[in-house]
Amino acid sequence: MDDPVLLTGAGGHVGRTVYERLADDYDWRLMYHTQPTEEPEAPYFTGDVQETEDVRPAMADAGTVIHLAGDPRRDAPWRSVLTNNIDGTHTVYELAVECGVERVVFASSNHAVGAFETDERTPEMYRADDEFRLDGTELPRPGNKYGISKATGETMGRYYHDEHGIDVCNIRIGNLNEDHPPIDYERGQAMWLSPRDCAHIHDCALRADYDYEIVYGISDNDRKYYSLERAKDVLGYEPRDNSAEWDGAERISNDL
Repeated sequence: MDDPVLLTGAGGHVGRTVYERLADDYDWRLMYHTQPTEEPEAPYFTGDVQETEDVRPAMADAGTVIHLAGDPRRDAPWRSVLTNNIDGTHTVYELAVECGVERVVFASSNHAVGAFETDERTPEMYRADDEFRLDGTELPRPGNKYGISKATGETMGRYYHDEHGIDVCNIRIGNLNEDHPPIDYERGQAMWLSPRDCAHIHDCALRADYDYEIVYGISDNDRKYYSLERAKDVLGYEPRDNSAEWDGAERISNDL
């Protein structure tokens, strides 16, 4: 991939993980909400993702966008969700069309389907012997207003793919954390995404051949209720980590 890749939300947890581990692999453009504490090596921009004039210079020469920016709080109030997440995603897609961007990788979330965890399947669905899987073909069932914004972003991507031909990959990200999963937390083990698997699935989404996809972003945990088959088949995702192998004493190797 020769064209620059724009990473919005570069200062967030996922953004830092993706950029730090793939910094040498792409020609990056970074967008932060506020001035970063350390000067990044890649060209960067600051501003509000919902503001067209803030995003346009960052988008100008990009061929692909990884869109991570937004309010990540599960209890975010509606005004923030609407402005930062929904309006922000709309701005990104509108400028992607204007600037000739060919691909958008959208950070969706487990919260887009969070209400599946509120019925009679829990807690059995978190256990290794349970066969229930969500595979991305199910309708969204947001568990909060943040989840509504992520389901909306997926639908928005569907429109911009169909109407404008942009390739779209929606990654329903689980729980990214170097120090998880706690030994006694079943859901945490089922949802865990290691940093190197996080970087790897985004790398795959930048390189693979697809049109419009919804995939799940977790490590290959023994406990899981998300299917990884689509991510493996379409993106070539090969997760290396498994929450069942976590011993609670040391971190998994950072080697990609």
